[in-house]
Amino acid sequence: MKLKFVKVSIFIMPLRPIRLRPRSRSQPRAFTLLEMTIVIMVLLALISVGMYSGNALKSWRLGRAASGSLRSVYTAQKRYLSDNPTVPVTSLTPALLVPYFTNKSINMPAVTSLTGATLNIKVTVFPPVVDNGSGVAYDPSGSTTDSLWDVGE
Repeated sequence: MKLKFVKVSIFIMPLRPIRLRPRSRSQPRAFTLLEMTIVIMVLLALISVGMYSGNALKSWRLGRAASGSLRSVYTAQKRYLSDNPTVPVTSLTPALLVPYFTNKSINMPAVTSLTGATLNIKVTVFPPVVDNGSGVAYDPSGSTTDSLWDVGE
């Protein structure tokens, strides 16, 4: 092949075709099945951690709401007993405590359990506890001093 030269201003440049990409015999690279599987597994793991955290957050939120209700009943008990010191705690009723709530509530607060059932607060003990319906205290947290499902310390 004979090269031809063209004179451009001061430079002399050869006229031949310029290849922009080198020739390649291999196919363009794509994701392999293994890489796709790993990505999907990581995404599934992140989703499961998020769902587990969401359930834990829901149960914590229900426990804190129950604790807030118990604290308002506890405060009402203390206010009532300070006005009526000769009345035993075992004779208290929700109707006696309602006027002593600090938030001016007209009803006794109820608590929602982890299963969605509505539970009542037992006011005949001091401090008050959530009654599971059979007279036993309901506290799924396992501790009576953690301020979840109880009055706390």
